[in-house]
Amino acid sequence: MQVTGTPKRTYWLEHAWLGDGVDQGVERGVALDVHDGRITAVRTGVTVPPPGAVSLRGLTLPGLANAHSHAFHRALRGTAQTGTGGAGTPESFWAWRDVMYAVADRLTPERYLALARAVYAEMALAGITAVGEFHYVHHAPGGTPYADPNAMGEALIEAAAEAGIRITLLDTCYLSAGFGQPPDARQARFSDGTAEAWAERCALLKERDHARIGAAVHSVRAVPADQLVTVARWAEERRAPLHVHLSEQPAENDACLRAHGRTPARLLADHGVLGPRTTGVHNTHLTEEDIALLGGSGTGTCMCPTTERDLADGIGPAAALQRAGSPLSLGSDSHAVIDLFEEARAMELNERLRTRVRGHWTAAALLRAATADGHAALGWDDAGTLAPGARADFTTVALDSVRTAGAPPRLGAETAVFAATAADVRHTVVGGRHIVRDGQHQLVPDVPQALARAVEALRG
Repeated sequence: MQVTGTPKRTYWLEHAWLGDGVDQGVERGVALDVHDGRITAVRTGVTVPPPGAVSLRGLTLPGLANAHSHAFHRALRGTAQTGTGGAGTPESFWAWRDVMYAVADRLTPERYLALARAVYAEMALAGITAVGEFHYVHHAPGGTPYADPNAMGEALIEAAAEAGIRITLLDTCYLSAGFGQPPDARQARFSDGTAEAWAERCALLKERDHARIGAAVHSVRAVPADQLVTVARWAEERRAPLHVHLSEQPAENDACLRAHGRTPARLLADHGVLGPRTTGVHNTHLTEEDIALLGGSGTGTCMCPTTERDLADGIGPAAALQRAGSPLSLGSDSHAVIDLFEEARAMELNERLRTRVRGHWTAAALLRAATADGHAALGWDDAGTLAPGARADFTTVALDSVRTAGAPPRLGAETAVFAATAADVRHTVVGGRHIVRDGQHQLVPDVPQALARAVEALRG
């Protein structure tokens, strides 16, 4: 996706959210001047579109950042809702994982390109301008590397380019099936054997205008403790984002305590993994000490409420983590739905259910998690705001749909977070380039059909 060298252009925004996560900041009549993929000026009080400007009716927000994605999980939507695990036994996360492994086994670089392109196009239709792809399907089935050892990662980078969005490829180290256990046959294609071999392969990946390269520890059960430092050092040397699945399931916590006598968060802290460029994904089952460790180190938290409820993970202590100093971001993870508005409101509504108290976050604070803080978690610190010098990535939500009609525009932030869905996105602009126009993707003509074909190709 080439965004440098794009022509000068002015976008006129009927309404724009210019807030910083504290102030509401909805302005009527805003002109954004854009050149070379960046916002060069923000002019308020522009009551009518300037000559030649592109008009965006509705509420324009900074582009949304999907900080946690497994693109191939999109193929499971609707197919992993079988009710019970058999004989009346409730289904668990671990049973769902078996279905996921079967899909992963049928991926090839070509199939993954087709699927991820369609998934990322669906994200663009939902107002998402950047994705953090937590990528661990590295090799061919059985574990044999492809001729290009990064063929799968390159497919994801190309898919993002063809769908018109930015990507941070969080190349994931995945070495074991559990504490002291080698990867099983289903996990063989995830593993490089050692963290050193993982680092050597990752070093071959190159950043592009639309793509950043980050690192990930799949989980403390999947990377032996003595190899965590290798992954952390690789990210530190490159000042790259580092993400990790953390305390998603109580069973993982219990196994970690048995193996190491400490919680996963403490284990990561003791091996240099935590810090301000690190994001823990889920952070669901934490002790008070864990929360203090994460907050005190500036480690971020990526909440994925629609997946966490779909997999019956539980409700994480997001409010306590933020109070402790952990910045919040949002992800759609397994893509039960792709809708960052739903993720944002679910975080607040989950906390209401847990505490029976309303109003833990303002709409503006939730939008900040979905925009600026999400981009920062992915290494795009210059995106996620409508301000001069920022990347020209933004999205427009209709204020006249059956979901959003009626509220005054000054409450646009509240309307977006607590009423809108991805279906209300009308425009998405990335690097000044109009990727979604009037609800239609400009690069992938028929996204539903592209998704259907790509998912069908993965059916056994």
